[in-house]
Amino acid sequence: MILQQIADSIKEFETIIIHRHVRPDPDAYGSQVGLSEIIRHSFPHKKVYVTGEEEPSLNFLATMDNVSDAQFEEALVIICDTANQARIDDQRYSIGKKIIKIDHHPIVDEYGDISWVDTTASSTSEMIFQLYKYFRHDGFSLNDRGALLLYGGIVGDTGRFLFPSTTQETLEAAAELVTYDFDRSKLYNQMYSTPMKVAKLKGYVLQHFTVNPEGFSTVELPKHILEEHQVTPSETSALVGLLGDVEGLLAWAFFVEEDNNIRVRLRSKGPVVNKIAENHNGGGHPMAAGATADTWEETYEIANELKEACVQFS
Repeated sequence: MILQQIADSIKEFETIIIHRHVRPDPDAYGSQVGLSEIIRHSFPHKKVYVTGEEEPSLNFLATMDNVSDAQFEEALVIICDTANQARIDDQRYSIGKKIIKIDHHPIVDEYGDISWVDTTASSTSEMIFQLYKYFRHDGFSLNDRGALLLYGGIVGDTGRFLFPSTTQETLEAAAELVTYDFDRSKLYNQMYSTPMKVAKLKGYVLQHFTVNPEGFSTVELPKHILEEHQVTPSETSALVGLLGDVEGLLAWAFFVEEDNNIRVRLRSKGPVVNKIAENHNGGGHPMAAGATADTWEETYEIANELKEACVQFS
């Protein structure tokens, strides 16, 4: 059984290094750091590290550790919430002695000595909770901080329990997590408070978006617009759900210009968009995915693919 193999591996190794995907969201942090809290609380003698590039907007959840190359050599590496190897943050994962993948995205590529993928789970944080729940009578324990992180990850990936991915199991997990001692109101405020500059950029988007006859929309946020509003590319993540309530809109894409490429965020109310993302160095869920375009010309290709997905859906 895969869960038993994962639990046995955690018990076996003295050094455990946990990764997640680049451009992290609350579920990436929640599953990664929530798992680290479970292991630290259950096995205080083990050396447990979390690694990846810092995401300032998520520092209220956690900060990353400094891990040397040498520490990887005899380590168990666990990679959370990452469908494909190219998107693993900190590519030193491959140095690890044993690699475990835990993810809820559709499989893009197979990797890891042990791979636990459950596409029916709302989030990888929910999967980590299930791992703890299965083995809590066999040495695994969960502290308040771990519960906060897992709850935050579930809340983030379910859109506060509004997305169709929310199941009975999701709500049962959340119901148990809220029995732990953490401030839910504070967590919600930290996750969903909107800086004034981002609020003004929302206004810009609402004034300039259009819906094409096929039912899709694209929003371009070039560097000069971001600089005008003093918003970083990572801060634009707060905008991606903005068009979800627009009547007649089936799917949409945000194109956010960075230093060397264009970040693509795809969302849908029916048409499948993760296959589009996979064509452009990305991946994700059927209704929510991310990708990277090298040029603005490539974004036009993505827009055409989004148009075709809407036509096929209709």
